Amino acid sequence: MSNQLMGKKILFITSNTGIERDELIKPLEALKAQGAQVTFGSSDGGAVQTFVQDTEKDRVVESQTALAGLKASEFDALVIPGGTVNADTLRLDENALRLVKAFADAGKVIAAICHGPWVLINAGVIRGKTLTSYASVKLDLENAGAAGWVDAELKQCKANGWTLITSRTPKDIPAFNEAIVAALKVA
Repeated sequence: MSNQLMGKKILFITSNTGIERDELIKPLEALKAQGAQVTFGSSDGGAVQTFVQDTEKDRVVESQTALAGLKASEFDALVIPGGTVNADTLRLDENALRLVKAFADAGKVIAAICHGPWVLINAGVIRGKTLTSYASVKLDLENAGAAGWVDAELKQCKANGWTLITSRTPKDIPAFNEAIVAALKVA
């Protein structure tokens, strides 16, 4: 285990179903392996159903807490995994939107992969940001005021006083994880 992120606190947020398994599990395990203290919160707390490619139910993972009581001030970074149903559900969750806005307002790192940037749209923090996502989310991001969308495994944007790290799909997870680690090492 590396201690590159010792003392850093990272919050993962999801709904309770529809999460793309690898976009939750792989970053969570990678950041823990770097010494970060990771908290996994879901809309209702408790059991979370993951999927593979949005269609195949996979494992159930236990979240540690519900989103309702969480505060951005207690964490250094926020990670939003993808999964179409997850992101679509999470972007209507008032606690998730409150947390995203608070992280952005505090100038903290936010990382979102796949459909995760949908949550950023509803939280009202996407304007002026250049990012990537799953291809079908591009038009939604542009219509919501994103400065631009790129088709790349990773895009990091520091506009508006906070760092946004985005990736497209599970195959981009290694670059996504590395960028989160790098951003938190300097934060």
